[in-house]
Amino acid sequence: MNVIASHPYYVVTRKIESNVQASHESEHELLLYGECIACSLKSFWLKDVYDISYKSLNEGNGFLYLHTHQGVHTFYVKQNPALFIKEYKKLQ
Repeated sequence: MNVIASHPYYVVTRKIESNVQASHESEHELLLYGECIACSLKSFWLKDVYDISYKSLNEGNGFLYLHTHQGVHTFYVKQNPALFIKEYKKLQ
C-alpha cells in the first residue's frame, strides 16, 4: 500500500517519581492509505471513518479528531492537518 498523506502527532506520558512529575513526549505518524488510516497502535478502515475534524488551541497546536464507528479518537498535533484532511476528503 502506498501512503497518500501523513501527519505527525504526539503522545505525552506523565510519570510521578519521588514526588516529581516528569513528562515525556514521543512523535508518531498518522498515515493515510487508500483503504485505511493507521497510527502507531491501530488502523481504521476508511469505510468505518465518518469524518475528520481539527480544533486549534494556539500557535498551531491542537487536536485532530477521527470520528469512527468505534467513537472519536483524539490525536495531539503541533501543525495544522489541513492537507491530511483534504486528502482524506478526496477519498470519500
